[in-house]
Amino acid sequence: MTDERQGDALWHAIEALPRGSGIVFRHYSLSDPERRAMARRIRKIANRRHLAFVVAGSRQLARAAKADGWHSRTPLKAPAKMIRTVAVHNAREMVAASKTGADAVFLSPAFPTASHPGEPALGALRFGALAQQAAAPVIALGGMNAARAKALRRFGIYGWAGIGALTPKG
Repeated sequence: MTDERQGDALWHAIEALPRGSGIVFRHYSLSDPERRAMARRIRKIANRRHLAFVVAGSRQLARAAKADGWHSRTPLKAPAKMIRTVAVHNAREMVAASKTGADAVFLSPAFPTASHPGEPALGALRFGALAQQAAAPVIALGGMNAARAKALRRFGIYGWAGIGALTPKG
């Protein structure tokens, strides 16, 4: 997941992603022209590195950037020929994601996260209970790192996503 807090370290994080990974482009605070330009730049890198590229928020930008998919919290269908990922935080949202045929769900926050300081996290057991209700592959998000992902494998997660865990410090 991209985030403004990553600054220029974002580019190193993208280059370090393993093949078969993906990028969910967020950067919501940018102006429309800046966001379009950044999406195009990331799309080029994703193509070169064989990474999935998903645009969060704007279906129009997802189409314009020739993204592989679209990500949001709303229970809407993706544009034609795009994968659809949905943010899920509770059982109600899990049901909505299932009804709209999401291709994958980002279930969060699994653990306390710097993205939402002070907000309650699901914890492993509640995360697992929700993950087992999913009709689509579950990607763990929120306070994630490789060790925490390994601990959540027992719940059948497809993978994990992060911001801080994947961004070099410095």
